[in-house]
Amino acid sequence: MSDVSTVTDAVLGENLTRAVEEAVAAPECGAVVTFRGVVRDDDGGRSVTGLDYEAHPDATTVLRKVCQAVSDETGLRVAAVHRYGHLGVGDVALVATASAGHREEAFEACSLLVERIKAEVPIWKKQQFTDGESEWVGL
Repeated sequence: MSDVSTVTDAVLGENLTRAVEEAVAAPECGAVVTFRGVVRDDDGGRSVTGLDYEAHPDATTVLRKVCQAVSDETGLRVAAVHRYGHLGVGDVALVATASAGHREEAFEACSLLVERIKAEVPIWKKQQFTDGESEWVGL
């Protein structure tokens, strides 16, 4: 696992996504699976204008522990970056990547990584709706 895994307020664009993928790449890995969590414009039939993510000061430490745990459990290389701050529709909130010799194990490890990040990393989101209302999710 690389130290590239972090929680940041930086835009998660192509360069950062490539850096996360490069952190897990290895000559023996024929599969690199990347998940991008993108802010959508709808949640439960309500129109969303954006999200505000807040992160605990220890969020990066916890994210790295989650990455290490998934790596230890699967024996694979994984890395992730989660954004905080205000994100608009279409912005990338999470980049999670896993590499393996074959695609099935890489897909499974990436899915496990995303689920663990959502469950364990202390990041909270507040959805903003077009009607002016907002709500916290996952508290």
